[in-house]
Amino acid sequence: MRKIFILLALASVFSSCKMLKPNVMLKTPKEYKFAKLVDSLSTSDYKIAPNDAVIFRVFSNDGFKLIDLTNSFANVRGDIDLIVDIQGILKLPLLGKVNVAGLTIRETENLLEKRYEEFYIKPYVTIRVTSKRVIVFPGAGGQARVVPMLNNNTTIFEALALAGGIFEDGKAYRVKLIRNSKPKAEVFLMDLSTIEGITAGNTLVQANDLIYVEPRIRFAQKFAAEIAPFLTLLSTTVLIYTVIRR
Repeated sequence: MRKIFILLALASVFSSCKMLKPNVMLKTPKEYKFAKLVDSLSTSDYKIAPNDAVIFRVFSNDGFKLIDLTNSFANVRGDIDLIVDIQGILKLPLLGKVNVAGLTIRETENLLEKRYEEFYIKPYVTIRVTSKRVIVFPGAGGQARVVPMLNNNTTIFEALALAGGIFEDGKAYRVKLIRNSKPKAEVFLMDLSTIEGITAGNTLVQANDLIYVEPRIRFAQKFAAEIAPFLTLLSTTVLIYTVIRR
């Protein structure tokens, strides 16, 4: 019996908490200092980031030719597909390289309109980002989603909804928003389990944000699954030993 208890003890060591949840990601220590959620996160506009794909258009005369007087949109398209490089720079016709990383779309349009005044009368610039996305881990293994941001003001709630919502094993009271800011990533902790969490849930996401819903670990099931092979081996050993002794 003593040997049996020793074997069970060894099995429990091998089935430690870390081994029971090896797939849990993005853990934070107990004393980790989360970034502070402020109201401005719910009202800030989307900011252009490196690797964004954008559609760029420029018109003269304050955009007069965007729509002709017969309400026809014919012959007005002049889209140019561009990529913001890793340094946050757009390479534009006539202007060359322009740093736009960290600017809102409206700020970028204003900047380019001023720069194009050298070449056009009352230039009118439009910018549309087409590659915005956020990565959502909804609290269940194998269910992660890369969610396209269909508008400039996508919220945490919208991103979660597009990913299928928080899964059964997800902790709605432990939702992390991880923003790859420089020089260090910011981690915001949100409790979306009560109505008071609506303010946090209306936080606007930025391109390449991570939304991570902490999963609930079913320790009893995991432990049973981990210990089962040891118990099988033990029972087989005891059975063989008993047969031999007889």
